[in-house]
Amino acid sequence: MMFYGFEYMIYIIPGLLLAMYAQAKVKSAFSTYSQEASGLNKPAYLFAREILDKNHLSHVAVEPVRGSLTDHYDPRTKVLRLSETVYNSSSVAAISVTTHEIGHALQDDLGYAPLRLRSILVPAANLGSNLAFPLIIVGFIFGEFFTKLGISLFMVAVLFQLVTLPVEFNASNRAKDILSSGYLPQSKQGGVNKVLNAAALTYVASLAAAIGTLLRLMAIAGYGRRRD
Repeated sequence: MMFYGFEYMIYIIPGLLLAMYAQAKVKSAFSTYSQEASGLNKPAYLFAREILDKNHLSHVAVEPVRGSLTDHYDPRTKVLRLSETVYNSSSVAAISVTTHEIGHALQDDLGYAPLRLRSILVPAANLGSNLAFPLIIVGFIFGEFFTKLGISLFMVAVLFQLVTLPVEFNASNRAKDILSSGYLPQSKQGGVNKVLNAAALTYVASLAAAIGTLLRLMAIAGYGRRRD
């Protein structure tokens, strides 16, 4: 057990530290630029409605959702949801986050391949995250098949995090292009970049954490160890 604890430090802690750093960066950037006016004379939800309609996405609804930094686009229901701290705000942070989610709506409308693949992977990725460790434990008792199944399922969860990177980076790039096309002055672009780049780092951290967990599970299962 001490050996496994040492492995936990090796495989898990780096990703955890990166995740903590990324979350701190996001909170700092969002807090800073939530205090800076974007110059738009409308709240984020009306701005979202305008951009969506302009891109022939009038069927996409814009709704509030509880919480902070809970903003997301749901490709299944075609709903763009903005958090309480974003919905009625016109700050640089609110408009940046809103336009990022609009980027996902545009991806969905255009059939962006990585977004489609990510949506397909969601059920298996959730299954892998929840069942990998129990299956490995079961494998110690009932045989290697369950161990291999657990590892394979968690590999799908890692693949999900990997596919998420181009999806999120592309949505942020679309947001930057939209906002730099006349909606925000050049003086606000630095704030937009800081908010979106900080958010992107959280997805890099999630991938690092997932890879670390996979290595941890493989170590517990005995992969790479010499067996007599």
